Amino acid sequence: MEPTPPRKNAALALGALGVVFGDIGTSPLYTMKECFFGLHPIAPTHANVLGVLSLIFWSLTMVVSFKYIGFIMKADNRGEGGIFALLALLPAAKNKGAGTVVVGALFGAALLYGDGIITPAISVLSAIEGLEVATSAFKPLVVPLTVLVLLALFALQKRGTGGIGALFGPVMAFWFLVVAALGVGGIIRNPAVLAAVNPLHAVDFFARNHFHGFLVLGAVVLCLTGAEALYADLGHFGHRPIRLSWFILAFPALLLNYAGQGAILMADPTITTNPFFALVPRVLLYPVVVLATVATVIASQALISGAFSLTRQAVQLGYLPRVHIIHTSGETEGQIYIPWVNRMLMVACVALVIAFQESSALAAAYGVAVTMNMAITSMLYFQVIHHTWKWSLWKSIPLIGIFLVFDLSFFGANILKTVDGGWVPLVVAFGLLTVMLTWRDGRKELRDQIAARTLPLELFLEDIQRREPRRVPGTAVFLASSPIGTPPAMLHHFKHNQTLHEQLVLLSIVVSEDAPLVPKPERVHVEELGEGFFRIQARYGFMETPNVPDVLRQAWRQGLTTDPATTSYFLGRETLLTSGKGRMMRWRKALFAFLSRNSEPATAYFGLPPGRVVELGMQVEL
Repeated sequence: MEPTPPRKNAALALGALGVVFGDIGTSPLYTMKECFFGLHPIAPTHANVLGVLSLIFWSLTMVVSFKYIGFIMKADNRGEGGIFALLALLPAAKNKGAGTVVVGALFGAALLYGDGIITPAISVLSAIEGLEVATSAFKPLVVPLTVLVLLALFALQKRGTGGIGALFGPVMAFWFLVVAALGVGGIIRNPAVLAAVNPLHAVDFFARNHFHGFLVLGAVVLCLTGAEALYADLGHFGHRPIRLSWFILAFPALLLNYAGQGAILMADPTITTNPFFALVPRVLLYPVVVLATVATVIASQALISGAFSLTRQAVQLGYLPRVHIIHTSGETEGQIYIPWVNRMLMVACVALVIAFQESSALAAAYGVAVTMNMAITSMLYFQVIHHTWKWSLWKSIPLIGIFLVFDLSFFGANILKTVDGGWVPLVVAFGLLTVMLTWRDGRKELRDQIAARTLPLELFLEDIQRREPRRVPGTAVFLASSPIGTPPAMLHHFKHNQTLHEQLVLLSIVVSEDAPLVPKPERVHVEELGEGFFRIQARYGFMETPNVPDVLRQAWRQGLTTDPATTSYFLGRETLLTSGKGRMMRWRKALFAFLSRNSEPATAYFGLPPGRVVELGMQVEL
């Protein structure tokens, strides 16, 4: 593999600032504020400020720099990252069905949706709260303005991020420079704050404050918001650009700003406003509020796009029903828009802002999801390094032990906030986990029922040879969930019409659970079966969306001749009855039937021309 040219690395590093580090880059807006003025505030004494800053410094160093950039990002799946890519590195785990590893990974993915709901709400709300620093007259306008910004953000999603995405990197680069400059201004006022790099200040903080110090750790974790994005967005930018943008600009800027906020608090412990905006000169307050709002919108955009990508992966892997996916770019596969997900996120974000009113109240809801996800990622990584990479236990356990010291400490501090709002992401995650497991188990039950009725294709072809039925001009494409046997839709068609097309294509789309992307030359395999029958297997990665007309165009290069004007597509549509004696509980059968009825029609999902599709129904008892 040829090394990436330095100029391209620089461009990718700039783009990573907007997409990868947008969320963590806006965390200074609320982290220090929550530590000293939040749900469980600690007095801003000299020792406490140094203790909190030491915790922030070592959290960013150990969790982001050491854990994610130093180790987790190395567990890439053909260049792609994210929790599903990590799971795909464990082929043995997928065969366990409802095994602990798979359920844990699904729960980790569900937790990311909870994070995606809270982060836009708390980020935009924190930025607009900066107006209150100028005058308390703006206080009644904070929530309405936040709602308007969020509504505008979600309304723009259908236009795609291609046009405005080019601005993300430069805007966030400017944001980090401003954040760093503000921090330097604060440090100049009290350089003693730099002593916080000594970890003994963090130890002393807990020795002084005991359980109260542990509660404050639940606010310190806010400095890590978006850390998972480093791994999830690996495929978009690559290892080197992400490392460059973190160590050259994002990491130093964040450390300088947190230190500056600490210096301001140490110089004037009577400050009651947001420490971030206390750094801003009065004349620059409104421009910085505007810049902060833009930065939080960019951070939110990255999370929303991540939710779209995560949903498509779950659909492809069989954990969620089909949804309507719109490709907003003809060139970039990853730029997609999912209207249903967008609407759900919009409603949830706006509801949170209206219900909680203040970023401090929302901060109580944040942390449970992200810390639990961090712990799940660490445990999945252990499975990869020990079982897939064959690291010995003496080498694997100490490393994962270091990860879990931070992960479980943060989780323990945040689980105490469950009653104060932390239940929100947990309810979302458990609800989604229930849906994903029900859909997976329901599809398996349905496949088993259909397989029991499936006629071996060899017997069907022998029957055709013997009976020589009337053939009509054109091509019939039968979509089948399994590449084995005769598609039920074909049997129904032949039973009722007693005719067959001159050319019949049995098409099965197989999603690779191990690969995020499948190269086009390896995607389509055509096999001629005789009697005008062809079998096509089309392989897609779990980060791709199937397209049947595109499959037929590739099959044409392998000798299959089809005319779009005379090609018809036959699909099976199952009517599910929940009165059977299947293994699933009755309420899960009802949920599966509801999801099945409301899933995206196969015609739209697979890109079929609506005027050339025939659906043949059948009843199945679960």
